[in-house]
Amino acid sequence: MGASVKIMLSYDYCHFEVSKSTDSEVSNKEINEMRKDVQRLADEAVRQYQIAKQKAKSREKDVFEKRRFLEIYERAVVKEPESRSAEEKAIIKQREDENWAEEYERNNYDYEDDECGYDFDAN
Repeated sequence: MGASVKIMLSYDYCHFEVSKSTDSEVSNKEINEMRKDVQRLADEAVRQYQIAKQKAKSREKDVFEKRRFLEIYERAVVKEPESRSAEEKAIIKQREDENWAEEYERNNYDYEDDECGYDFDAN
């Protein structure tokens, strides 16, 4: 006789459901290991959700900061070089760097698995 295990978690008004089943003959110990495996997967889903939510907040802040950066740049670039503040000079120099926008795109996140420490291929 096979077995099926299902874990359902609620976190921050979101619901995560993970299930695993087998048609093979399994012992109670093997079923318990399946349960633990499914719980780890559900926990990982919550952990990644927390990261994604934090990154989304940071992206909103980045949009504001990028807009402010460009406004300062636009005002500074039309000034005479000797009348620019140290911040304006730094912003002009940074803007002329071809990779300047990367600083405002650092909060992209696509549910990467490299941080969790859980080996999804082990089972």
